[in-house]
Amino acid sequence: MPINKHQIIRYQALDKCFRNNGKRYFIEDLIGACNDAIYNFSGNSDGVQKRQIYDDIAFMLSEDGYAAPIEKNKVGRKVYYFYTDINFTINNQPLTESEALELKETLVTLNRFKGLPQFEWIESMTTRLEASFQFGIDANQIIEFDQNEFLKGKEHIKDLYHSITNKTPLTISYKSFSANTEVEIELHPYYLKQYNNRWFVFGKNPKYDNITNLALDRISKIELLEANFINTDIDFQEYFEDIIGVTFSNEFQSEAIIVRVDIGLWPYIETKPLHGSQKVVNKTDEFVDIKLELIPNYEFESLILQYGEKIVVLEPKHLKEKIQDRIKQLIKKYNCAD
Repeated sequence: MPINKHQIIRYQALDKCFRNNGKRYFIEDLIGACNDAIYNFSGNSDGVQKRQIYDDIAFMLSEDGYAAPIEKNKVGRKVYYFYTDINFTINNQPLTESEALELKETLVTLNRFKGLPQFEWIESMTTRLEASFQFGIDANQIIEFDQNEFLKGKEHIKDLYHSITNKTPLTISYKSFSANTEVEIELHPYYLKQYNNRWFVFGKNPKYDNITNLALDRISKIELLEANFINTDIDFQEYFEDIIGVTFSNEFQSEAIIVRVDIGLWPYIETKPLHGSQKVVNKTDEFVDIKLELIPNYEFESLILQYGEKIVVLEPKHLKEKIQDRIKQLIKKYNCAD
């Protein structure tokens, strides 16, 4: 069974008590020490039970735990606990089997980042840990992530990451899909985001009031710029709350959008909501109407269209008409292709 944070905190607290040969620790003292340690870590404690401490001691004594040299002496009707070897500590012991299992599972997940700049250390660490603990991990045999290993632009992640953390302005050579020539852009980078298997960097270009968004696969060169960094107070977790994807405009406000979903598609939309604001407003045997609160953008339109006839926008009128127009253009092109 995986070890949780409170268990680890209790083991550390008990280890400290057992190593202290200047005080006798009875069961009540051990409970108090564990409660104090948990409180200092999390700011609250539900109260450690006596049975938990007995179980913790049993685990620490076991070969599956730390094989700790814990002894107990009786004073009257009470018992205190201590290490027979005061130089012993669980922090100097090799990983237990349960800890090794957790580490192995973590390494399997970390393997998803192999090949990405800024995460080169993972491959080296994984190899060393596999050799040290004889793990023999082959993550691709049991789990796979949706990641394009040949994605253009990912080589810039490391430089951009460092520039963000070190607050370093940059000069970026950039060519958008719609431009014929490359331009140089001054950017004070704030945030990296991946969407639809593409990476984007968000920052401040002094020429514009709004945040600038650049796709990494359109960047050809990044150079450090000698200038004072322009800070921001934007919380980018909140910044993206009202949109799907990465296209954001201050010209538009979040609005209520009503979408009708075919009943056959509903289980998929229910378990994987279109947006965090999704709420059911009407449900029949044939369809489910849901309400979304967001700023409609190109990514949202594309998301709706990918479901074809299974999803229809009902409100607002301007968005419904825009989707209808895109469908008409699509039909027109299909007709021309005959």
